[in-house]
Amino acid sequence: MSDVPGAPADLLRSLTRAERLLSRRLGAVLADDAISIEAWRVLCLLADGEGHPMSEVSTEASLPPGTLTKLVDQLVDRNLVFRRIDPIDRRRIRAYLTARGRREHARLEERVRASIAELGITESSELGVPPAADLVSQLDDLIGRLDPTRRVDPVGHHDPVRRDDRVDAGTAADPHR
Repeated sequence: MSDVPGAPADLLRSLTRAERLLSRRLGAVLADDAISIEAWRVLCLLADGEGHPMSEVSTEASLPPGTLTKLVDQLVDRNLVFRRIDPIDRRRIRAYLTARGRREHARLEERVRASIAELGITESSELGVPPAADLVSQLDDLIGRLDPTRRVDPVGHHDPVRRDDRVDAGTAADPHR
C-alpha cells in the first residue's frame, strides 16, 4: 500500500485485515453454538461476574445501544444473561451472566483458545511473555492513545467513560431463570 514500510496506511490495512480474518475464524468456531462475535464479546465482558451497565457493554462490544438491547434480549431468552437494577443507582440496569451463561462462556472459551493456539501466537516467547498477551498490551496502548475517553488501569481492565445508563426498569429480567 505504501513505499515506506510501517507507514500509517500499512498499519490501518494490517489491523483491519487481521480483525476481519480473526473475526471470521472465531465466528466459525462460535457458529456451531449459534453465538455471534458480538454475543461473544458481551459474554466475555460479563464473565468477570461484576455485572456491567448497559452503556459500558455497548462501548466494549462496539455496538450501538439499540442493537445491544436486542442482542441482550436474545441472550436473556437463551438464559445466558440476566439484567438487574443497579443497587447504587436505581436508574441504571446492569447485565450479568447466569450460571448457565458462565458454563457456556467457559466451554466456548476453551474452543476459542484452541482455535487461536492453532495460529501459534499463544506460545511463550524468549522473554517469557506470551506473544498474544504482548500483542494485546500493545493494541490496548494504541487504543488508549486513539480514544482518550477509554481508560485502562495497570492491570488491563477497561473503564470507559460512561454515558447515561438509564434503561426502562421494566426491562430488567428475572435473574432466577
